[in-house]
Amino acid sequence: MAKIESAKKAHRGSEKKKQHNLFWKKRIKTAQKAFVAEEGQSLVNLQSVLDKAANNKVIHKNKASRLKSRFAKKLAIKK
Repeated sequence: MAKIESAKKAHRGSEKKKQHNLFWKKRIKTAQKAFVAEEGQSLVNLQSVLDKAANNKVIHKNKASRLKSRFAKKLAIKK
């Protein structure tokens, strides 16, 4: 355990950030699973979650764009 006060404070901040990032990553995974299970019915929901995660700086905006593109392509292939 850290002894210096600033190290303790940094640790508290990193724990909060970790919980925040895990929350959004779980939401992304569940949205992806819903997209696969519903065979593309929840593409709009998945895109929304990816955009929000990118805005909250959990994932990079280019990664969000890339994932949205890939899932849209999968939907187009199925139809």
